[in-house]
Amino acid sequence: MGWIFWIILPLAGLTLGWIIRWLYARFQLTATEQRAERIRQDAIKEAEAKKKEILLEAKEQVIRERNQQERETRERRAELQRYERRVSQKEESIDKKTVQIERTEQALAEKERVFKERENTLDQEEERYRAELERISGLSAEEAKALIIQDLENEAKHDAQALINKIEQEANLAGDKKARDILVGTIQRLATEITGEVTVATVTLPNDEMKGRIIGREGRNIRTLETLTGVDIIIDDTPEAVVISCFDPVRREIAKVSLERLIVDGRIHPARIEEIVTKVTKDISQKIFEEGEKVLFDLGIHNIKQDAIRALGRLYFRTSYGQNVLYHSKEVAIIAGTLAAEIGVNRDLAKRAALLHDIGKGVESDSDLNHAEIGMDMARKMGEDPRVINAIGSHHNDMEPSCIESVLVQIADAISAARPGARRETLDNYVKRLENLENIAVNFNGVDKAFAIQAGRELRILVNSDSISDDQSRDLAKGVAKKIESDLRYPGRIKVTIIRETRITEYAR
Repeated sequence: MGWIFWIILPLAGLTLGWIIRWLYARFQLTATEQRAERIRQDAIKEAEAKKKEILLEAKEQVIRERNQQERETRERRAELQRYERRVSQKEESIDKKTVQIERTEQALAEKERVFKERENTLDQEEERYRAELERISGLSAEEAKALIIQDLENEAKHDAQALINKIEQEANLAGDKKARDILVGTIQRLATEITGEVTVATVTLPNDEMKGRIIGREGRNIRTLETLTGVDIIIDDTPEAVVISCFDPVRREIAKVSLERLIVDGRIHPARIEEIVTKVTKDISQKIFEEGEKVLFDLGIHNIKQDAIRALGRLYFRTSYGQNVLYHSKEVAIIAGTLAAEIGVNRDLAKRAALLHDIGKGVESDSDLNHAEIGMDMARKMGEDPRVINAIGSHHNDMEPSCIESVLVQIADAISAARPGARRETLDNYVKRLENLENIAVNFNGVDKAFAIQAGRELRILVNSDSISDDQSRDLAKGVAKKIESDLRYPGRIKVTIIRETRITEYAR
């Protein structure tokens, strides 16, 4: 039985523990439910309070919005009332203007009726006056209109021509002043010698006995010297001087230098003469080339063929009225280059054309062409610029200049030749030569005036248009040219220009 007790006792303990735990749980559940009930009640009360608060706020918001709407409604009603008053005022104003416009339209209609009546009356009067004017003047309306238009056109042409003449005169005056300024500035900047070098053909002897030694036995020395140099040696009564005559300046220079060296050396015989002449010929040939190169270097001109350099160098031994042609060409190049720089054209081309303008004088040629034509042919063979060729050919007006560089070469050539001391011809001889040239032309019938210009290179003749016709002018030009050729001696060519004009003069009183 004891073991049953020990079995029942734990079971009773377990049962009692379970009962106690259940009772505790029941107690906890009751307490929880009570706490939950309190929480629920509190929540209900809080919700009710919140609800009342929200409803109160909603009522206040509704009241505020209602007040706002009422205020806006009052404002809109007041604004509508203002609009209605303005509209009423405008309607009244429009009604008044409408009445005024109707009255104005009636007045305008009445005036238009009156104007139409007057217009009809004026048209009838105009037709009557026009018919009367046509009857009196003997011209129709179209003819009178054309006559008036013609008078207006003539008057406009006269005014336009007067304006054109005024503009041309002002332009000519301004152009002349500018041209003078450029020329004066160019000449002022030109630094050159006052007189050109003059080559001579006279050899001074130490004594008159030297003449016999120069002639030699039976004249063999002088014949040898003349044969080798191609010159004529004139030995006359002039004391202590021998004159060398030759058209070719280079041969004349060779003979002169050779004779001077023979005189210094003292050994004068055919073999020595031949030796000296050969050496001098080489020296002169070298000097010719050096002089040509020197001028090209001084002017800064390049790409010149050797034939042209030698032709330039030969100009060193040639003179024109005592002026050294090479120095003259160099001077013309400097002037033309300065003028080209002043007016803004091709300076290098102007200098090149100016330097080569007299190159024909240095060409060895048996042609009957003048130096300008020979120079043109040489420049053309060298492949020079066409403007350079034209400048060479036109610098004495043998042809018309085709570019501004050609005109600059003409101007520079005239300046170089005409400056004081450039040429040896005296003023008296120069004036006399020009007077003779003018007198030849004046002696022909029908000639009013004659002017020698461009240092005697051109003769301009003014003829009487009543006594000389165009065909007779051509014959007159030929006759004057032939008369100049037969009576005068002059270098180069002289251009004869006949000017025949018809002048009509009217006087406005």
